Amino acid sequence: MNGDPTTMNDPIPLETRVAEPDLEAVRQLAEARRLMLGEIEKRIVGQKDVVDHLLTALFARGHCLFVGVPGLAKTLLISTVAEVLHLSFNRIQFTPDLMPSDITGTDVLEEDRTTGKRVFRFVQGPLFANLLLADEINRTPPKTQAALLQAMQEYRVTAGGRTYPLDLPFLVFATQNPIEQEGTYPLPEAQLDRFMFYVDVDYPSAEEEAEIVRSTTAARRPVLSRVLSPEQIRALQELVLRVPVADHVIRHAVDLVRLTRPKDPAAPAFVKELVSWGAGPRASQYLILAAKARAVLHGRMAASVEDVRALAKPVLVHRVIRNFRAESEDVTSEQIVERLLEQVKA
Repeated sequence: MNGDPTTMNDPIPLETRVAEPDLEAVRQLAEARRLMLGEIEKRIVGQKDVVDHLLTALFARGHCLFVGVPGLAKTLLISTVAEVLHLSFNRIQFTPDLMPSDITGTDVLEEDRTTGKRVFRFVQGPLFANLLLADEINRTPPKTQAALLQAMQEYRVTAGGRTYPLDLPFLVFATQNPIEQEGTYPLPEAQLDRFMFYVDVDYPSAEEEAEIVRSTTAARRPVLSRVLSPEQIRALQELVLRVPVADHVIRHAVDLVRLTRPKDPAAPAFVKELVSWGAGPRASQYLILAAKARAVLHGRMAASVEDVRALAKPVLVHRVIRNFRAESEDVTSEQIVERLLEQVKA
């Protein structure tokens, strides 16, 4: 991990176990968000929506897929978050020759010098970290992608016939380059569905780009302060699960998801014309979990319909599979979701 721990401030006080979503616990999480944003802004210029989605996924225990052209600070953002939160961090550069054992770990034969016996010892791979950056995840074969899938879903790794648990919190933040698709292995829908958010990382504005150039070409390097510990993050993730959600909010999330399915009788005509497959039940679950996390990060005691709608696009866009007509007319999944939100009012 980057940074010297001796230069970091003490983390904000918080009980490691939160019994219920009381006002003081919610206030502390909102304060933690403010401190985290302040530290992240020391290195990252702009990209406010991207940072908000990342922090929301972090406390909702969701994995994220960041899609953008090279040079938009995707890797720097994720490593900065790991440093601010004092999490163990590993980065894997996915390549076509990467094997599952390269990321999960492997058994090594060793000889005990006292007895002369040879035994196998498991050497952990880079998957064993709190925060894993899977860089250019679509450049590795499906066999290696599947090994990552088990870790994302089950929080454990199987190697050499044995299963090893991963330390929590465990989050995978993957990046994907939308250009240079030759020689890549597109993620199957089953694995895309494991990502809570599909985050589109766009170019910075002219003012932001000027500030990026000014800050990164100078000799000064900002020193970051630690805001939360892994134990506190786990407690806050438990807090998010206890946030109440009204029935009408759940109903709105479920309705949004169901209306993306062309075979649903209530689906709009444009969905039936442009969509091959809609989002599954996991999208409804992620919408509510993300809405809970967004609510408490902003200091509110309960999730609202506005929280659901604010996160509908990153949750749904990679789960709405276009048909041939949509592709031929150059209609994107994002446009379909935006049109659905316009039609389904709060």
